[in-house]
Amino acid sequence: MELAEALENIERLDPEVSAFTEVWAEEARAARPAGALPLAGAALAVKGPAGIRAHAARRLIAAGAVAVGATSVPGPGSEWMTWGLGAHGPTRNPWRADRTPGGSSAGAAAAVATGMARVATGGDGAGSVRIPAAWCGVFGLKTTNGLLPSPDRTGLASAGLLTRTAEDARPFLHCLLDTNAQADAPTHADTGAHTDPPARRLPLRAVWSPALGFAEVDREVLDVTGAAVARLESAGVVRLSGRDAVLLDPGDAWTAVRAGRPADGAAVRAENDRTLDALFAEADVLLTPATPNRPHGHDGPGAVYSTSLAWAFNLSGHPAASVPAGFTSDGCPVGLQLVARRGADAWLLEAAVAAQRRLFTMRP
Repeated sequence: MELAEALENIERLDPEVSAFTEVWAEEARAARPAGALPLAGAALAVKGPAGIRAHAARRLIAAGAVAVGATSVPGPGSEWMTWGLGAHGPTRNPWRADRTPGGSSAGAAAAVATGMARVATGGDGAGSVRIPAAWCGVFGLKTTNGLLPSPDRTGLASAGLLTRTAEDARPFLHCLLDTNAQADAPTHADTGAHTDPPARRLPLRAVWSPALGFAEVDREVLDVTGAAVARLESAGVVRLSGRDAVLLDPGDAWTAVRAGRPADGAAVRAENDRTLDALFAEADVLLTPATPNRPHGHDGPGAVYSTSLAWAFNLSGHPAASVPAGFTSDGCPVGLQLVARRGADAWLLEAAVAAQRRLFTMRP
């Protein structure tokens, strides 16, 4: 996406979407990144008021991306994190204005979905990239915990990227990781290198878990993601093992770690790590719904934890992504979550590319 187009879209669309808290149009137009840089002129939205100082943003800007503004995050005093407050009021879901885009990377997902940015940075401590990616019908990646610098001292949050498709994320992940985004995939025998990317080594050995053994998933969300997995299997992208992934509910353990009491969550964390280690010893990718619910209204999520299928992997540290899977009957996007071995971020991106090519690309 050209920088001029992104700025035009911001001027035209943001008064309705309210994805940004600040727009840096003059500074962006004045930027003259060297044409030889890999991301020269790419329109970058950064998460929140401090996003411009984050490691991911600085890395992308150094590669030629141009920051166009700071995106919305939950406002002060919010009792829930799955919404955003922009310069023009609550951030609106591009598909359903009466619904939230998710959060906390709310404006980031909305900006990418509406063409106001080519890429957005986001932090993911409990699904804060994957939830809005799912609800806005875009691609979102949470990197392996600890792979990139993070200000979160608990170790739960890691840097993430949002783009319209998984394929769009390739050059940005390449720059973030300083490696080829079409990195070698792990072989079926171990986590060593293999010369072929996943698209040439299909089908991937996959485990499909509708609820990770504990979550209550909206029936339509489950139907949409289950149908997407069936299409991937039919197309030869994945080969399902027939087993499930049953974890202990990580909610209390995540809360304990966030509160600075990691010992209180250690037993659950250790048991889930053992389960996931055993799973990835035999499988390439774990598939789940990205969220248990569809986007909620601007009055809040009610009693449903939108994080319930996401935060297990903030505790375990695995890289995880959301790819568009389809829509509920009321027009809400649904995301399919893909999880891979720790450190296999570039491989996971290629698996997501292979999956999304067999599904479809959604645009508002």
